Amino acid sequence: MKISLILLLALSFAGCVQPGAKISLANSNTLVVKDLFEAFNAHDWQKLAACYKDTATFLDPSFGPEPVLRTREQTAQKYRELQQLFPDIHDEVVNVYADKNHITVEFISSATGPDGKKWRLPICTVFTIDDGKIEKDNTYYDNRH
Repeated sequence: MKISLILLLALSFAGCVQPGAKISLANSNTLVVKDLFEAFNAHDWQKLAACYKDTATFLDPSFGPEPVLRTREQTAQKYRELQQLFPDIHDEVVNVYADKNHITVEFISSATGPDGKKWRLPICTVFTIDDGKIEKDNTYYDNRH
């Protein structure tokens, strides 16, 4: 019993990455998520969009309360528009949790608004990976502000 409990605890933490700005490569599916955040911070929207399947499902407050399908080009366009509003937009990865097909990332998005005020927004995204590409992007944040 004691050995199975230790094994269970070890497996529970095996997919977890401790706080920090780096994403572990312990799970091959984390590579696509690592590429996505690198592309985001480089403002390389075509590279970011290439991390997704041709059409992916997004659950994101910016799209409303229901999941929506978006093509790679629509995804790249969304981020081009975001950069126009916030030229210095940047994401800082805080925690990454991985299992077989899901990567959960806690991060802080920050930028300077058009009014010159800096802001920070905690976000959590659950990515579902299929065949090395993101097929679902479920993003959660408080958009009441």
